Amino acid sequence: MSVMSEEAKVAVVVPCFNEAARLVREAFLGFAREHRSIRFIMVDDGSSDGTRELLAGLHEALPEQFELLALARNRGKAEAVRRGILRALDLAPYVGYWDADLSTPLEEIPSFCEVLEHDSGVELIFGARVNLMGRSIRRRAIRHYLGRIFATLASMMLDLAIYDTQCGAKLFRKSERIRRVFEDPFHTSWVFDVEILARLRSMQREGDPPLERIIYELPLRVWHDVRGSKVRPLDLFRVPRDLLWIYRTHLRRGVVGARKGARPVA
Repeated sequence: MSVMSEEAKVAVVVPCFNEAARLVREAFLGFAREHRSIRFIMVDDGSSDGTRELLAGLHEALPEQFELLALARNRGKAEAVRRGILRALDLAPYVGYWDADLSTPLEEIPSFCEVLEHDSGVELIFGARVNLMGRSIRRRAIRHYLGRIFATLASMMLDLAIYDTQCGAKLFRKSERIRRVFEDPFHTSWVFDVEILARLRSMQREGDPPLERIIYELPLRVWHDVRGSKVRPLDLFRVPRDLLWIYRTHLRRGVVGARKGARPVA
């Protein structure tokens, strides 16, 4: 285990699969040097293009802030994130995951932390790509419209008014509830963010605060679409099947009763 020069406040998981051409080494190093309380768990998901060597270089440059978690073979983003989060929970009170292409800049992380610090009832923060005035949100039109259709379906299925489930920037407050969410492998890969919410929904018990109280969507100031996405056209056809599996496994039984028993936090 690395010796930490400053107590860790945040541990961020960065899943990487063949990211040698997109991962900007200096962006990570520059940010880390300015934020010594933030740790990065760089997960190499069985890459074959030199990504592992790049991540090892980050660790060598700042061993107290960058840790390399290498998977022997490609397991998919969901498993890379899950493995990383389980490690991150041993390091810091705030944990999360961030896309390696930095479509969401690392400079957004402190804003996520501020929400957790100022509202003790919030346990999960989801970045939301909302193109408001004064913000710079650049998405290809087709991805935006497909994303809105998907978000609507997910929101209806979860019975949760969430705007953006798929943004790759998320931060959680360390808790046993969060650890339980990540204990078991996810069934889905590209929609595992929805499975996270479904697992939380299925855990709801009488007297628990409603998910609307513990989840906070933070509109991002900057999000730029970076070419080279690993999402293939075939993955889009799997989405309805995966959503149906999530519903049948986590939501069909017990959710209604849990919601009836939930009460708002004063």
